[in-house]
Amino acid sequence: MKPAITDISGIGPAAAAALSEQGFDSLKALATASVEQVSAVPGFSAARAQKVIAAAAELLATPPAEPTATDEPEKGRKDKKKKDKKKKDKKGKKGKKGKKGKGKNKK
Repeated sequence: MKPAITDISGIGPAAAAALSEQGFDSLKALATASVEQVSAVPGFSAARAQKVIAAAAELLATPPAEPTATDEPEKGRKDKKKKDKKKKDKKGKKGKKGKKGKGKNKK
């Protein structure tokens, strides 16, 4: 998914709307703006403007998140749980058949 201005920490719908009204309607527009330009937006001090500009630049530089190696084991664990459950079900069925068979042989 393409990052948006609201992906910046501290920027909600109201702040995004205020930025958009001043022409900052994309991360690129925000990342290339000066501190003076952004601090002219109501509710944005120079310090907040600097943080927002840096965050926008960082979001643009970071490629979209892809599944990582740490995500893979989660799937493996779920699959393993399913396999373990299937094994238990099969063992339970085998055990029952085996008991029936032993009972018949004893008579």
